[in-house]
Amino acid sequence: MMTMTKCKTAAAPVLRALPIKSSRPTPVKPMGVAPALHAPAQQKPPVNPAAQQAAKLARRDRVVLEHLPLVKAIAVRVHENLPVHVDLDDLVHAGILGLFDAANKFNPEKQVVFSSYAKHRIKGAILDSLRQLDWASRDMRRRHKQVEAATRDLAASLQRNPTEAEVAAKLGMDVERWRNMMLDLRNVGLISASTRSNENEDLPAPDFPGKPESQPDSICAREQLKNVLGEAMKTLPERYRKVVLLYYSNEMTMKEIGGVLGINESRVSQIHKSALEKMMVALQANGITSSQAF
Repeated sequence: MMTMTKCKTAAAPVLRALPIKSSRPTPVKPMGVAPALHAPAQQKPPVNPAAQQAAKLARRDRVVLEHLPLVKAIAVRVHENLPVHVDLDDLVHAGILGLFDAANKFNPEKQVVFSSYAKHRIKGAILDSLRQLDWASRDMRRRHKQVEAATRDLAASLQRNPTEAEVAAKLGMDVERWRNMMLDLRNVGLISASTRSNENEDLPAPDFPGKPESQPDSICAREQLKNVLGEAMKTLPERYRKVVLLYYSNEMTMKEIGGVLGINESRVSQIHKSALEKMMVALQANGITSSQAF
C-alpha cells in the first residue's frame, strides 16, 4: 500500500505536465473557406451622367459633321429624278435629320461601317419627306378635283367645253384667281403644261427645249467617251480598276472601298490618284487631253 501511494505521488507532476483534453468538441474549420481579408475595398469614382451625355453628344456631332458631304451627294442623286419644283435644300434638310438619327442609333458592335449604315438612313429620310410632300399637297389635289368636277358639270349642262370665266364662276372666284390656281396646278404636274384654254385651243402647244444632255449629239459623245475610258481602264492593274469601279460606278466611299479590299482609307486614296494619272497618260497617248474633244 505504501509503495502504491509513493508511485501516485511521483506520477502527479508528470500528469500535470501532460496536455489535458477538454471534454468540449473542438470546432472544425470549414474546408475551402479562405480567411477573410480586411483590406478596405476600392471605391469607384462617382459617374457623372451629365458629363457622359455631353461626351456622347459631342461624338455624335463630330460624326454628323464628317458625313455631311454624304448627305449632299445622296440628295443630289435623288433630286435628279424629281420634278423641277422640288427644292434640293429640302431634300438635304431631310437627309441631315436622317444622318442624326443614324448617329444616335448606330451600334459599333455590329461590325458595320457607319457610312454604309447611314447611307440607308439618309435616303430613307429623304424618301419619307417626299412621301409627305407627295409632289403636290393635299390641298392642291383637292383643288384639282374641284376643277375637274366643275368642268365636267358645265360641259354636261352646256353641251360644250366651258370657258375660263364660266369655270371660275362655277368655283366662286374671278378669272385672275382661276388662272393663278391653274398655274399652280401646272407647276406641281397635276395639269399638263401644254393644256390650252378653250379660247386659245386652236393655237399650237408651246415648245419646251430639251436639256442639252438629252440631245442626240450629247448622247453620242457620252457613249464615245465611255468607250475611250473603258480602253484606258484596261491599262490599269486589277486592284486599280476595282478601286475606280467601286468609287465611280458603285458610288462607294474610300473608307468603304478600303473595307472591301482590306486596306486603309489612305491607301485607297493613293491608288485612286495613281489610277487617274495612269488613265490620263493612256488618253493622252491617243490624242485626248480633255472631255471637250467629244
